[in-house]
Amino acid sequence: MSYKIVFFDIDGTLVDEEKKVPRDAAEAVRRLKDSGVEPVIATGRAPYFFKPLAEQLGIESWVSLNGGYVVYKGKELHRRTIPLPDLEKLVELSARNGHALVFEGKEAYYANQENHPFVYESVESLKVEHPGVDANFWKSEDIFQVFLHCESHEEHLYPAALPGLRFVRWHAKAMDVLPRTGSKAEGILALLSALGLTPADAVAFGDGLNDKEMLELVGLGIAMGNAHEELLPFADYVTSRVEEGGVRNGLVYAGLL
Repeated sequence: MSYKIVFFDIDGTLVDEEKKVPRDAAEAVRRLKDSGVEPVIATGRAPYFFKPLAEQLGIESWVSLNGGYVVYKGKELHRRTIPLPDLEKLVELSARNGHALVFEGKEAYYANQENHPFVYESVESLKVEHPGVDANFWKSEDIFQVFLHCESHEEHLYPAALPGLRFVRWHAKAMDVLPRTGSKAEGILALLSALGLTPADAVAFGDGLNDKEMLELVGLGIAMGNAHEELLPFADYVTSRVEEGGVRNGLVYAGLL
């Protein structure tokens, strides 16, 4: 199979625990581009978190915010936001439970509580600038995704009460909140359709719980060697760890290097 496009998760895939791109991964992406195969970022992160990384790697297109905001070479192709009624219910329930929220818009993100330790710990792990504080940000801006800050034993408080939303854990103290049907796969399908491609034309690399749908969708789904164990059944191949040449080795397996 001659694949035409490759989707890369960021954390644990393109970057290591220090949020650095291994030299071999950067070189592999460069060689992929030189061969005429399109590299695309597919991440739960918002664009303002990863634009320097995209520029470093020469990647011009992305499926961001877990499929909620898709850009191809500067052109917006797809946007999916959380409906206001669902946001209202989430804000009310999280307040009753004492859980902090962070609202992610297209250009900025804001927490609804100041100096919350869970917000600090989870955002610090991303090694990005911390959010401002604006509890009403969700009322005036389109919100693509929310960070809900709670521990795993508290997760059960939300799904039944908020059936229109989906909750995906990415940190011991935080979950992504998005519409029920939202996923990276949704955004990938929108981009593939715009390019006249099919899922069979695509490869995807990932390591986290939010990569399940993406790896299952594409022609070749590759899990990193450091992937969450629950992701492995959705992968066609498991490559080595990010710091052990995982991206390069996966592209070799795919016949792209």
